[in-house]
Amino acid sequence: MGAIEACRTAALGGHVERCEDCAHTRIAYNSCRNRSCPKCQAGAARDRLNARKTDLLPVAYFHVVFTMPAPIAAIAHHVHCIVPGSGLSTDGQTWIACRPGFFLPVRVLARFYRRVFLDKLVAAHRAGRLRFFANLTLLADAEVFANYLAPLHRIDWIVYAKQPFAGPEQVLAYLSRYTHRIAISNRRLIDLDETSVCFSWRDYRRGSKTRSMRVGADEFIRRFLLHILPGGFQRIRHYGFLANSHRRAKLACIRRLLSVPDPASTMTEDVVAPGTDPVTFARAAAAG
Repeated sequence: MGAIEACRTAALGGHVERCEDCAHTRIAYNSCRNRSCPKCQAGAARDRLNARKTDLLPVAYFHVVFTMPAPIAAIAHHVHCIVPGSGLSTDGQTWIACRPGFFLPVRVLARFYRRVFLDKLVAAHRAGRLRFFANLTLLADAEVFANYLAPLHRIDWIVYAKQPFAGPEQVLAYLSRYTHRIAISNRRLIDLDETSVCFSWRDYRRGSKTRSMRVGADEFIRRFLLHILPGGFQRIRHYGFLANSHRRAKLACIRRLLSVPDPASTMTEDVVAPGTDPVTFARAAAAG
C-alpha cells in the first residue's frame, strides 16, 4: 500500500523532460512498479506481450479453466491455463497434435484434478504449510480439516476446456490483460469522500449489467488488500516446453519439426554508430 500511495509522487523522485525544439520542461515522477498498482500494470502487460511473442507457435491453443468448489474457494482461487493443443513426444523427436477443435475429455480431467488437488491439499496441511484466519481458524485442526474436505470427494468438480483461440496473437492479448489485472482499475472508481468509496461492478447474474456500490473506506481497503499476493509469490508459471530451464532449446526443436523459422533470425535491428546522436538518428530513420 505504501508503494501504491507513493507512486508517481515526489516521494519516489523523478526526472525532468525537456523539449529540444521549444525548451519546454516538465517534471515526471517515478512509478512504483508494484505489481498490485493500478497505474503501473498497464505498461507491464504491454511489456509482457512483447516479450512472449517469440514463444508463439502456429498451433491451436486452448483455454483451460480449473474451478474450485465453494468451500475450497475460501482457501484458494481457480486456475486459468493456456495450453497448446499439441506437444512433443517423450523422446523429443515428434510433434503430436490433438484432434481439430478437441483437447481433452473434461470429465476425466475433472476427476483427476479433484483427486490430485485434494491429496496435495491434505499433504500441505500435514506439513504445516497452510495458515487459516478469521472464521477459518478451526481448520488448523487436522480432524476438523478432514471433515471439511470429506464432502468434496463426492461432488463433481468443474473443468472448462474452451474452444481454440482465433490465433496465437489472441492468446497473448488475453494473457496480457488477465495476468496483470489488479484488484480494481482506476476507471471503475466513481466517487469518494472522507468516509466511503463508490465503484462500479458487473452483475453477471443479471445479464452482466454494470452497477455501482458504495462501501466504507476501511472496507474498500480491506477488499483491495485481499487481492495483493504475498511477497515472492509467483503468479504466472510456465510448464512443459515453456519451462525456463529449457525453453529456448525446446522451442528451437519444435520449430524444426514444424518447419517454422526462428523469429530471432528474421528480426532486424537498427544500430546507432558510435558518436551518433540517437535523436538525430531517429529523425533520419523516420524520414527514410
